[in-house]
Amino acid sequence: MTMADTGPIPQKLSAVRSMIARKMHESLQSTAQVTYHAEVDARALVAARAGWRTVHPRISYEDLTIGVLARLVSQYPIFNGAFLNGELRLSHAVHVSIAIALPDALVAPAVFDCESRTLAEIASARVDLVARAHSNKLSMREMTGGTITISNMGVSRTRFFTPILNAPQIAILGLGQIAPRPWIVDGQLAVAPVMGLSLTTDHRIVDGSPSGEFLTALCKELESVDGPK
Repeated sequence: MTMADTGPIPQKLSAVRSMIARKMHESLQSTAQVTYHAEVDARALVAARAGWRTVHPRISYEDLTIGVLARLVSQYPIFNGAFLNGELRLSHAVHVSIAIALPDALVAPAVFDCESRTLAEIASARVDLVARAHSNKLSMREMTGGTITISNMGVSRTRFFTPILNAPQIAILGLGQIAPRPWIVDGQLAVAPVMGLSLTTDHRIVDGSPSGEFLTALCKELESVDGPK
């Protein structure tokens, strides 16, 4: 046996994985990506999800975040759109792309018009997208029509990460784990559920100060989210 025989065996990437690799590389090469991290006191979020699940069992933390995000970007429109061929295209409608991990791929189809949908409608649309993603039944419009993206790593122990922009979009929000952590509650040190957030933006379009302001506003909105009335 020669030394060559004991070396690593080259493996060719699948066509889908090769396409994903190319798009990820193009995103990093063609944009100026900066990621900002924050922590959220998730007590209200946990309570809201528990309340909503009594009337709609499929509502998730992701759905609650989409609902908050859809309302908030109307105040911060620079984060909701795309920068393509040197042209900034902002959108009045909020089409939230959702990163979905498949066995051999990663897709990000959009839930359209989130700003005008109820939370139950957002949840139903997300569940439908996940099901059709796994059966390869997503439309081209769903795959390319998003204006901002959410990537959820909360099912793992990941607190923060650096999500890569779904180019040509301007922003992507990463959801991290919700777990008990030390937190100041009513001026006293306590243990509370805390969620990590990671916001990546294109620094060519939006600077650090508005990105930090947007992330701070998002944290505050999530910390006061309500359950069903």
